[in-house]
Amino acid sequence: MGKGDIKTKKGKTNRGTFGASRPKKASNKEARKKQYELKKS
Repeated sequence: MGKGDIKTKKGKTNRGTFGASRPKKASNKEARKKQYELKKS
């Protein structure tokens, strides 16, 4: 359960990968805008 463990957040940051424990944030402006509109209504 350290840096070598692929399934943990620490392991994901060490390898530079993304997954369920370390999701990629939406960098797309349109996607963020859509989420904001859904939250608003």
